[in-house]
Amino acid sequence: MSGYDTATDDGLLAAFWDYERALRTNDVPALEHWFLAGPDTLRSDGGTTLVGAGHIARFRRSRQPPGPRRVDRVHLRPLGGGSAAVVAESTRPDGTCAVQSQIWVSGPAGWRIAVAHVSAAAPLLPTISEPAGVWRVAGPLRVDPGPAAAGALSAAGPLSGVRLAVKDLFALAGQAIGGGSADWLAEAPVQTTTAPSVAALLAAGATVAGLAHTDELAFSLAGVTQSYGAVPNPAAPGCLSGGSSSGPAAAVAGHAADLGVGTDTAGSIRVPASYCGLFGLRPTHGAIDTEGVLPLAPSFDTVGLLSRDPQLLATAAGLLLPPAGNNRSVTPVQLLLRVGDLIDGTDPGVAPAFESATVALAGRTGCAVEAAPDLAEAVDTWLPAFRTVQAAEAWAAHGEFVTKARSGLQPEVVARFEAGRELTEDAVARARAVLAGARDRLAELLPPGRALLLPATSGPALPLDLAAGEVDSARVATLRLTCLASLAGLPAVAVPTMRLGTRPMGLSLVGAAGSDRSLLELINRPAPWDRP
Repeated sequence: MSGYDTATDDGLLAAFWDYERALRTNDVPALEHWFLAGPDTLRSDGGTTLVGAGHIARFRRSRQPPGPRRVDRVHLRPLGGGSAAVVAESTRPDGTCAVQSQIWVSGPAGWRIAVAHVSAAAPLLPTISEPAGVWRVAGPLRVDPGPAAAGALSAAGPLSGVRLAVKDLFALAGQAIGGGSADWLAEAPVQTTTAPSVAALLAAGATVAGLAHTDELAFSLAGVTQSYGAVPNPAAPGCLSGGSSSGPAAAVAGHAADLGVGTDTAGSIRVPASYCGLFGLRPTHGAIDTEGVLPLAPSFDTVGLLSRDPQLLATAAGLLLPPAGNNRSVTPVQLLLRVGDLIDGTDPGVAPAFESATVALAGRTGCAVEAAPDLAEAVDTWLPAFRTVQAAEAWAAHGEFVTKARSGLQPEVVARFEAGRELTEDAVARARAVLAGARDRLAELLPPGRALLLPATSGPALPLDLAAGEVDSARVATLRLTCLASLAGLPAVAVPTMRLGTRPMGLSLVGAAGSDRSLLELINRPAPWDRP
């Protein structure tokens, strides 16, 4: 039985999703229909076991529906003898999680539930009680949005009451840009204007909760700096938060902010979103203004967003993205291309978690799923070219500072910058030619209406005490996944629907250039039973 191809499960997935619809809509006759008739059927919940279909039916008639929830993962396991186990993991709007487990049996009437167990909802993740390790400047901060946005300020705007955690790469009037380095901060001037992207969010009613830490000059994916240490991960205590938008991710995951404003060059939104259990958007390159943002590699730099709520992510992005003025930007995604060979480089346990999350996403959104063409061999060529151009541009932007302040930076960050020091113009030109070919191939693979589905990272959040070499190995493995959107300038969203043990991990959806709004519509698309 396949975990993602509904055509090969002999109707079990269709039965499961109809049962889920019946639960959500409190369709009592349908609920009774899906339980196996007879005295031996079992249903357990909260320490109580109901025995017999009649007992279960009476319970159903008096019970309130479970309320809204998002099914994140569906695991199917054949048990033999015409039976199978289905385990579904779901998340409620308040962030609590629950699990329902069922034994289905196949008979003359089709699949029916013989045994069901529903777990109690897990408690909310802990919140950040102290700002230490998250904020470079704790707020709330009074920030002048500038004359262009001041006239549009509205306390009742679409972001009224939304608290922003702004990555310490953005210009905020009255604050210096810290760049994740005490040495950089010591020389940084106080900004007189606010980055247009932040100003637009302020004009919509948002406030600044604080300037949140970033990895050193945004050239890392770990969430650790020489000057400030490791940013905590509220979603996975004792683990890295991911970088380089580490501070905003931790603030949002810990409920100290509602929306993170960060950047993504090679995965700096998607990695912390994955590690911290958040939704994240890396937009089409150039779609959101990067003025007033400290650069790393301008050919790939983007302004991105992080949120616990996909609707808030879409609302905020809608204020920053270009208007939806052509068919490409609004074509609904209907086909998910599921990567295959790129899974081989991920951690043990990722493949089955990816499969179960794919089943849930396809069933919830109504998308078809097909296998993507093999990409691993191409990525082996594309990733070195991407890193060559990134290193060359990063050295051009900050080489002088890195040379002067190298003792105050993480050695691995210094090494990444210095990799660009000796690159020749010919080497960079050859790398750009490789990337041009990669963009063409990915554009052919991803016309409007399609999205590439892959893990957001090579594994869940890494333990804080992991050796530097192991962290770097995980970084390279993750770059094999994140580089696809980055090198082609494509939009990508991270969706927190995977989990390995107690650690969250994200799916990533990569769409056609300009299809940002389509990806956001997809992750907010109501399940079929919730649609009018």
